[in-house]
Amino acid sequence: MVLRSILLFLAAAVCEIGGAWLVWQGVRENRGLLWIGGGVVALGVYGFVATLQPDAHFGRILAAYGGVFVAGSLGWGMVADGYRPDRYDVLGALLCLAGVAVIMYAPRTG
Repeated sequence: MVLRSILLFLAAAVCEIGGAWLVWQGVRENRGLLWIGGGVVALGVYGFVATLQPDAHFGRILAAYGGVFVAGSLGWGMVADGYRPDRYDVLGALLCLAGVAVIMYAPRTG
């Protein structure tokens, strides 16, 4: 279950961050409507991917995904735009991922 959840978070990150990046490229870099449209579709797919998480609590899933989004955005920027995070970016991303682990995978009773 944990592996499935992690893979779904990664898929959601690709859809949401990739979709936002495509819209950014279409608008800010003047790449056109096809880029924007692709981004809108990817963002829509993200909404569906998030529903596949094994946990049934919307707030928990989206709160945890926020941490994945922070770390994933830095990674995407490194790969797609040549962004070089500094140590505070890395520390912040690691703190966010620690928060994801607590929110999603801490043992719960009941």
